[in-house]
Amino acid sequence: MSSNKEFIIPFEGLKNAKHSFKFEITDAFFEDLTYSIIQGGDIKVDFQLNKKETMMIGDIEMSGTIQKPCDRCTDLMNIPIEVSHQIIYKFGEDESVDENLIILPISAFTIDISSTLYELLTVALPSRTVHKEDECNEEMLDLLDHYVNSSENQEEDSDEEDIDPRWNALKNLN
Repeated sequence: MSSNKEFIIPFEGLKNAKHSFKFEITDAFFEDLTYSIIQGGDIKVDFQLNKKETMMIGDIEMSGTIQKPCDRCTDLMNIPIEVSHQIIYKFGEDESVDENLIILPISAFTIDISSTLYELLTVALPSRTVHKEDECNEEMLDLLDHYVNSSENQEEDSDEEDIDPRWNALKNLN
C-alpha cells in the first residue's frame, strides 16, 4: 500500500502524554489501492496517541460512509461505517502475532497509520452488501437473470446426455 503522507505521525518530539490527531479519508485515499473493494468514501478519523516511556497506545474512532459496489448489481452504494479500535505500538525487534500490537524498530521516529485505517475499514464492512430490492440496477438484474437461466438449462441438458452408464448402476444400490 502506498503511503499517504498526511497519515504519517512523527512521534519523536512528542512529550509523554495524550495527543490528538484528526484526519479525513476521501476518495483520493482509495485511488492508489489497485485491488481495493472500497471505491471511495468520506470518513472522519479521530486518532488519540498516548505516548509513554516504553510504548504508545493509539485509539482510533472512525465514522462516515464508504462506497462499495453492490454484490447483486455492481452499482456503487453508500455504506455507513462506525469503527472504534485500539492499537498498541511497542519498540523492539521481534515479530508480533497479535493484530492489535505493532512492533516498531528502535530507530523509528514516525508511524504510518494509513494501512491500519484501511484494514479496519475493510474488516468493518458487512459480509454482504446489496441495495434494497427496488434500488438495484434493473438492466443488470435482467442481464443476470438471462445468463443464469441459460446456464441452468445447459447444465440440465448436458447432465442427461453425458452420464456414464456405470454411474447409473450405482443409483440403484439403495
